[in-house]
Amino acid sequence: MAARKRNDWPRLADALAQRLPRARLHPAVLAWAEASPPREPWAIAMSGGADSLALLLLLWAHWPERRARLRVLHFDHRLRGARSRGDARFCRRVAAALGVSFHEEAWADARAGASAAEARAARHDFFGRQLRRFRAKALWLGHQQEDVAETLLMRLARGSGTAGLGAPRPVHGLPGGRVHLRPLLTLKKRELTDALRAVGARWREDASNATDAHFRNRVRHEVVPAWLHAAGERDALAGAALSRALLEEDDVALEAWLAEVNPFAADGTLNLRRLAGKPRGLVRRALHRWLLAQPAGRGLARQAFDALLDDVMRARRTRHSVGVAGFAEIGKTRLRFLVDSRKNTG
Repeated sequence: MAARKRNDWPRLADALAQRLPRARLHPAVLAWAEASPPREPWAIAMSGGADSLALLLLLWAHWPERRARLRVLHFDHRLRGARSRGDARFCRRVAAALGVSFHEEAWADARAGASAAEARAARHDFFGRQLRRFRAKALWLGHQQEDVAETLLMRLARGSGTAGLGAPRPVHGLPGGRVHLRPLLTLKKRELTDALRAVGARWREDASNATDAHFRNRVRHEVVPAWLHAAGERDALAGAALSRALLEEDDVALEAWLAEVNPFAADGTLNLRRLAGKPRGLVRRALHRWLLAQPAGRGLARQAFDALLDDVMRARRTRHSVGVAGFAEIGKTRLRFLVDSRKNTG
């Protein structure tokens, strides 16, 4: 559904900004925006749903000096037929009414039964290519507090540490200087939809979000409502948002400590002497970082990783198989990767 008149969108954006002033947005994102070079393009991921629509309208209204450099990005997953095409038309109309540059792409490899992870990877590949095209660093995303709670519960189920539980971050730095910005993490979904309805704005609803086909949907429709009910008068969503922020702080602190210890040698080995006596959590982080730089290091099972970590903590001189590529050898002062020559001779 769209606004009654095409030219209503600038008026609706201004009205929404009155209800959700800039001070309601995440302070870390506001600080980033204030420091952003004035001529730098900002890319906005827009699906047509309430969150991304509110994001676009608020950016347009609160940063009028940026309007000429806003780039709206829409990725059509081609998984819902005519409804997917309708989402694209809606996003295109809103961007046109606001006078904002619009860029879209349809998923060439779309297929029935595609996983949420595959769709997300294709979508972010599109975003990455567009950012490079515009020489932009910032991608603005419409995540809000329900997204925080869902992500926290999902990652608890798989045993994530502080890095995973501290997501989604308001300002998430990525390799190459790119950054993902989430200014709506201070707001609840209901606050956004109520504000949109109050000003007369309409948005697109993705019917697939109502199914139980994906883990996130099941958490959203079954787990979160029961959790909120059990919390009673407590504001569980605000509590989850606070926990996320505290976990992010701890993760940043561990990263800073690891940088000070600096156990990563120029020859690719891990300096165990610098890690001696350090807490297991810091050694775990160093070992994980080191493994990511090794062939097939990403594929090491959790049980195998923990066994390697145990021996590193005990300074036990031994070898551990790392996939089919080779071995992690624990020496007196170094952990080094050894290629298995028997499997690399053909």
